[in-house]
Amino acid sequence: MDIHEAIAISQERLAGEGATMHDLLGHLRDRISPVLIGEQEWEHVLARAGTLPITMGAQPFGFELPLHDSRPRADFGVSLASDNRSGAFFEEKARRDPADHTAAAVRRLFRSMEAAASPLRAIVGRKLMLEYDIGSGGEGDPQPGMFLRPNERMIFGGAGQQHDVGVVVDGLVACHGLEPSAAERSSAERVYLTQPEDTRLDSFGLFPSRARTIRLAIMGFSGQRDVRSFLEENAWPGNIATVETVLARFGERTHIVRTGVNVDVQADGIGPTLGLTPIVRQRYTAASRVWIDGLTDWQPVLEALRHEDRVVPEKVAALAGWVSQPTILFGRTGRFVLLRGIHHIKLVIAGDRVEQIKAYVYMVLSGAIAP
Repeated sequence: MDIHEAIAISQERLAGEGATMHDLLGHLRDRISPVLIGEQEWEHVLARAGTLPITMGAQPFGFELPLHDSRPRADFGVSLASDNRSGAFFEEKARRDPADHTAAAVRRLFRSMEAAASPLRAIVGRKLMLEYDIGSGGEGDPQPGMFLRPNERMIFGGAGQQHDVGVVVDGLVACHGLEPSAAERSSAERVYLTQPEDTRLDSFGLFPSRARTIRLAIMGFSGQRDVRSFLEENAWPGNIATVETVLARFGERTHIVRTGVNVDVQADGIGPTLGLTPIVRQRYTAASRVWIDGLTDWQPVLEALRHEDRVVPEKVAALAGWVSQPTILFGRTGRFVLLRGIHHIKLVIAGDRVEQIKAYVYMVLSGAIAP
């Protein structure tokens, strides 16, 4: 059974358990520490989850947790694809309500993915992720951030794939009905061309309710020298010495194998805010294309985080229990397997200090198990 068939079976099973993600999350509350998401904040998450189909539980969903903020709040993220029931939900929503900007953007993106010989699908496949701002504030009902990840064709540094970068940037911009920008595309391509050869461009993001930028996540920097060279070549307007200080003190606390860097690409270069993701184990292998997380992989990073001035120790302690063995859950339609893990942890540098520390955690349910 391949992954697509397993997701289809799981989505069909979940549809028999309820209608929305609110119905699903209601059964998972006791598995989420109130230190990470408080009761009032949980109600905000449930309100958003009530607008999304329960079938999204068959693909990774989860939370962005601010470890620097004592308030127990979170943003909510979900995954979907153009060829499954979750994607069909947004297609139907766009038909019913043309004023729904998110559904319209998803529909336009799907059309691009499903076009004959689609260059976008050749790179990212049919999947996308949506991140809803809930705990991070903002007035009104902001549209979610949208993220695409190279999946069918990985984008490695030094591989001459700047055209692929432009294709994905154009796809993200076009689906939101924004005017294309040759300068923006060229800027993203220049960022790619400065990547070291042993890095990969891991994701592209756009936040339609924020100032226009393209968020690039580049994984696999081998050390401080590579990070410094990358930032210098891109004329990053921030304080490189601060970045080196952060990496150095993490290196003193634990063995960092690689580092991820997040940059915000604008038409005239990259913005002043920078994200750093310390990696203590190479979590992805290009040959097998599998994630190899273990139950203790994140413990060294969490231990190193405890010494950061801005971190809330109680949140780090609660986060340590997030990663667990696969758990059997029983629903109306039978058994499900629940998987939980930490996807990544990011330190956000602005000015001359670490402004934010965030953990991105996920859950996923599989109903494609033997009886």
